[in-house]
Amino acid sequence: MKTAVFSARRYDQALFAKANAQAGHELVFFQDRLTPETARQAAGCPAVCVFVNDQVDAQVLGLLAAQGTRLVATRSTGFNHIDAAAAAAVGIAVVRVTDYSPHSVAEFAVGLLLALNRRIARASMRTREGNFELDGLMGFDLHGKTVGVIGTGKIGSIFARIMLGFGCTVLGHDMDPKPAFEQMGGRYVGVAELVAASHVVSLHCPLTDATRHIVDAKLLASTRRGAILVNTSRGALVDTDAAIQALKTGQLGGLAIDVYEQEASLFFQDLSSTIITDDVIQRLVSFPNVIVTGHQAFLTEEAIGQIVQTTLESITAFERGTALLNRIPATP
Repeated sequence: MKTAVFSARRYDQALFAKANAQAGHELVFFQDRLTPETARQAAGCPAVCVFVNDQVDAQVLGLLAAQGTRLVATRSTGFNHIDAAAAAAVGIAVVRVTDYSPHSVAEFAVGLLLALNRRIARASMRTREGNFELDGLMGFDLHGKTVGVIGTGKIGSIFARIMLGFGCTVLGHDMDPKPAFEQMGGRYVGVAELVAASHVVSLHCPLTDATRHIVDAKLLASTRRGAILVNTSRGALVDTDAAIQALKTGQLGGLAIDVYEQEASLFFQDLSSTIITDDVIQRLVSFPNVIVTGHQAFLTEEAIGQIVQTTLESITAFERGTALLNRIPATP
């Protein structure tokens, strides 16, 4: 089946080409994001493959449907970037990747925490310049500290297990509590109690209307002073302006993010030779106690391999008219 693959980086193209040798689909790769302006590139493609920062709203879906697209496959678990109801209205089925290595994101979250707490990135930059001074590099032991995990699904639970291995007390908050989280040694509490008690708070929940800006000025004001916030889930879980104010006052002791509210115009591209006009991201990266990475937590061989395989299987199932096991419903 002819499929337009948007936001296709080199690693996407290489792994898709390898896995597609057996599936035999006609894959057309575009580095561009899917937008109203680029949607025409998918003309004549019954399937379109997208990623987290592609624009898959009612306008774009209408354009795709008019061009003959009948399937949208997102290379992600989250699908907040897709208007599922609008897709159903124009006769487009939507599928996602329901499961890929949760260890990739959980382990990266731990890496961000360690790098920020122990000033590893800053120390590395110093030694490259011949500076072996230790002033300004002091962190704290994670052993014995309290770590709050908001969202205890597969990724959050793995992160929690790792933190328990460090000797931390782990608190969790989830609208759907998991018995396994408590069995491993975690304890569920309300979100207010969690942030008030935690030295570290890590976000692992999906982005919904209920969780948008779950970390806002009010919540940050009630956090334990000097706490570290880690976000490897979705950028809009955090009110970025409020986080900046909390950093400026010292209420927030550090911020490590792999996702950002306005990342769509920045991430997955090289802007090193251009003027970045996003003043908010520029302010964030100016803080010595902030680490920003470009949505790479998922980027392991195991995770990408599973994403590619599942996506191709969904396209094959659609082509053959068999059940779409990973279909997103039109309504939650």
